[in-house]
Amino acid sequence: QVQLVESGGGLVQAGGSLRLSCAASGRTFSTTVIGWFRQAPGKEREFVARINWGGGSTFYADSVKGRFTISRDNAKNTVYLQMNSLKPEDTAVYSCALARRPYSNYPTDFGSWGQGTQVTVSS
Repeated sequence: QVQLVESGGGLVQAGGSLRLSCAASGRTFSTTVIGWFRQAPGKEREFVARINWGGGSTFYADSVKGRFTISRDNAKNTVYLQMNSLKPEDTAVYSCALARRPYSNYPTDFGSWGQGTQVTVSS
């Protein structure tokens, strides 16, 4: 049983940066995969990035490649999403979740969702 809590959201101007945190309260394993998703008002939840806890391998959505970086700190049981060169289109509620299937970016294949943190990028 793992619970996830997101933090670090806020208001930032276009071109600015934010770092989001996803803290896991339960024990994690080498097979754990954590994903970041986002959802804007009136839109479906969108995959952003994922990371394998044990090996550190990562995968990104095309829309954020080169701008966002996902990482983890094993000692702190925390996954980070460093967001640079933010755009107004990045405005959304960002949530992290645990993968239930090994090779999937579909939100329905993730669970144990955190409460989400709001990111607002002004122009």
